[in-house]
Amino acid sequence: MKRSILKNIALPFIWILTGIPTATYSQKQVSLIFHHKAGSEELVLGNSYITPLGEKIIVQRFRYYVSNISITDKQGKQTMLPIDYFLVDEADSLSKIIPLSLPNSDIRSIQFLLGVDSIRNVSGIQTGALDPMKGMFWTWNSGYIMAKLEGTSESSTIGGHYFTYHIGGFKGENNTLQTISLSLPESKEPVQEIHITADINTWFKNKSDIKTAETPVCHMPGPLAKKIADNYSAMFSINAVR
Repeated sequence: MKRSILKNIALPFIWILTGIPTATYSQKQVSLIFHHKAGSEELVLGNSYITPLGEKIIVQRFRYYVSNISITDKQGKQTMLPIDYFLVDEADSLSKIIPLSLPNSDIRSIQFLLGVDSIRNVSGIQTGALDPMKGMFWTWNSGYIMAKLEGTSESSTIGGHYFTYHIGGFKGENNTLQTISLSLPESKEPVQEIHITADINTWFKNKSDIKTAETPVCHMPGPLAKKIADNYSAMFSINAVR
């Protein structure tokens, strides 16, 4: 299954500037359904797992933003859906299902921004999925946490053996926004569900090795947050369409 990570972007209107049309079409309803895993194992909060670097962890929280969704049909036409923001939370099963109204055409791939674009990062107090009460906004830094992974690790050297990765930053070389593109497998039947796997193992090992023994905490934009974001940019794959 082909999977590619496109160049990071920060502005939702980038599609307008590049001529990608917004959605005006006869509609069909399709759901994105997210499944969280640690390697081949289903992710269950409170369960223990071994990271690819051999550290034992217990995951207590896993959240991330999905926004700026677009689709590409089999003719190569890319259409941006009305801009919306979704907070996917392992603790909330309903949040892992995102209903969409899509063009009534065959879908070749789906794209989305993993995180919150720069415009919304500097727009002050907001509501819905972007409400600061969701625990994904740095009031001290006026910016959103794009993704969050928390738990305990036997290898962590801080009190309580915690590890907490709050990944944010949308400026310059430390921009953590990731644009994800996922190609759909061939299907002869109309697509009603797109099942997407998110593998937390990629947080610890991909382009960089992240060990809780060495870096148990990341709570601010910077080089470490960028490394972790570059790692988890590869965590998504499509496991089924129905």
